[in-house]
Amino acid sequence: MKPTVATFVFLALVLLSSSLLQTTIAAGSSFCDSKCAVRCSKAGRKDRCLKYCGICCKDCHCVPSGTYGNKDECPCYRDKKNSKGRPKCP
Repeated sequence: MKPTVATFVFLALVLLSSSLLQTTIAAGSSFCDSKCAVRCSKAGRKDRCLKYCGICCKDCHCVPSGTYGNKDECPCYRDKKNSKGRPKCP
């Protein structure tokens, strides 16, 4: 009987931790979505701006304030480069 109880407790912990992980991931994406919406609000190519801002936000966990500049607030965001050596993040 004891192995059955231990197995049940283990499975309950696994299920609980996976649900907490999903909540954390969802919270991270809403953070990036809201920050990138502000960052890209004045962009000429909004869809492209949102795409690359989202990629950079997921990697760096931050987005500079405002619609342009202020990249010193987030060095990871500032230092990301594309394959041609130009800044990746808007």
